This record gives sequence, C-alpha cells and structure tokens, in this order.
Amino acid sequence: MNKTNKFSPEVRERAVRMVQEHRNEYPSQWAAIESIAPKIGCVPQTLNDWVRRHEIDTGLRDGVTTEEHERIKALERENKELRRANEILKLASAFFAQAELDRKLK
Repeated sequence: MNKTNKFSPEVRERAVRMVQEHRNEYPSQWAAIESIAPKIGCVPQTLNDWVRRHEIDTGLRDGVTTEEHERIKALERENKELRRANEILKLASAFFAQAELDRKLK
C-alpha cells in the first residue's frame, strides 16, 4: 500500500508547535489537540501521533526515533538483499559442482 502524506512537514511542525504553545490553556494535552486539529484540517488522532513522534524524536518520551527507525528499515532491506544474493550463490555453486561431476574425464 502506497501511503501519501497530505500534510507537508512544515504544517506538521507548526501544528505540533501550536499544541506545545497552547497546552497550558487547556485542561489536558488531548483537549488542546482536539481544539487545534480541526484548524489545520486533520483528525485529532493524527495530530496526537505527530506530537508523540516529536516527543520521541526530541527525547521527551521513550521510543525509537524516526532516524533510528529509518536506519533499521535500511538495514532490514540490506539484510534481505544479502540473503537473496547468498541463496543465488548457493544455487550457482551447486549447479557448477554438479556440472563438474557430470563432465567426462579424458
């Protein structure tokens, strides 16, 4: 499934900043998010996800940062490709070993 981002990084940053700046005007962070989300045209859960991601990336909350997550994904892709290449080399090695055994001796 190809996921497209409707909101630019600038809009996301601005929305997160708005939540942080106006947090003390509301009884809870969720109340601030519910108030601000319609103003930028997203649902509260989406804005909550952005706020949580920002908190993780800045070290305010425990979790895997965006940078670490991207590195893990890249390493998993590389690992998958290396396994695929290794399997191809094993098959080629077996093929040529069998061909060597089938060759007539002079």
